[in-house]
Order: sequence, then structure tokens, then C-alpha cells
Amino acid sequence: MAKENMSFLVCCANGAGSSLMMKMTLQKVLDKVGIKPGKLHHCALSEGKTAASQFDVVFCAQNFMNMFKDAEKKGTTVIGLRNIMSAQEIEQKMKEHGIIE
Repeated sequence: MAKENMSFLVCCANGAGSSLMMKMTLQKVLDKVGIKPGKLHHCALSEGKTAASQFDVVFCAQNFMNMFKDAEKKGTTVIGLRNIMSAQEIEQKMKEHGIIE
């Protein structure tokens, strides 16, 4: 997976508080591992469900992963998180999915 110019989408139920915080946590991880995203967007699940296939990677809470099955079929990596505010978990899941080493 190309490390530069990857696009990331972060979704939560309403697209306001927790997705913004998750986006900021993801940005810290990306800075730490040296990835400059082409696009980094946060939104509500309703928007994310339709936009997900336009992104390389989607982050959401584990219980929302099933909403992104169509995007996964089109090649988008969907990563479900237990703790959406955990930089450690985000980094670990990125390693598991081969986004970072």
C-alpha cells in the first residue's frame, strides 16, 4: 500500500465530537510514522457510508464496521476500533493491515 497520499476517512455516529477527536488522534499517529495523508476527513456514518469507497482507509468503532461492506468490496480497508481515542490501537491496527511496518 502506498504510504504517501493515502486518503483516510474517520466516522462516528453523528460526525461531530468523537470523529473529530479520532481524526486528531489518527493525525498524531500518521505524523509519528511519517505518513502525509492525501486526504483526512471526518464525518457522520450516514455520509461515510456513501463516501467510504473514495478513501483508501476508513476508521470507525467496531460496531459500525458492517456498514462499510460495499466499500471493502471495492478495495477500501475498513478498520474497526474498540477505543476510538487510542493512538496505540490505531497504530497497532495499521500495522495489522499492512499500512505501516
